[in-house]
Formats: sequence, structure tokens, C-alpha cells
Amino acid sequence: MSQQDDLTAVQRRLDELVNRVGELEQTVEQLRHGPPSPAATPRPPDRSGLPDLVHIPDTPYNSALWTDSDDEGLGLRDRHAP
Repeated sequence: MSQQDDLTAVQRRLDELVNRVGELEQTVEQLRHGPPSPAATPRPPDRSGLPDLVHIPDTPYNSALWTDSDDEGLGLRDRHAP
């Protein structure tokens, strides 16, 4: 890249930085003046096409579910590991 290309890229980055700082200043001003109105509140992301979340309870599982299961890598429950 030539020096002129480098200067152009730097100027573009500085312009972008100035725009972002301006946006940040506006956001800070809005936060200082209280909560935004409901119309200005951002909507949650669109979840169409995604499966609904599954709630997993904190209660322990019934131990009968594991009665005939093998311990992975250890073999059957009533036998010792090698």
C-alpha cells in the first residue's frame, strides 16, 4: 500500500471512531434522562425457527430410572471394575 492509501484508511477509521463516539454520547444522554419510552425499547431478537427452551427442574431424578443401568466404563453396578 502506498502512503496515500494508508492515510485514506486512517482517515476512514477516524471518521468511523468519531461516529461511534457520537452514538455513545447520545446513548449516555438517554440513560441519564431516565428509561426510554416503550416505543424506543429494542425488541428481543426474532426466535422464529428456533425450538422453544426446555425447562429442566432442579428436583433430583427418581433413582428407579437408574436401576438397570451400567456405569459407563465401569461395568455393572454389582461387579468391581477391573
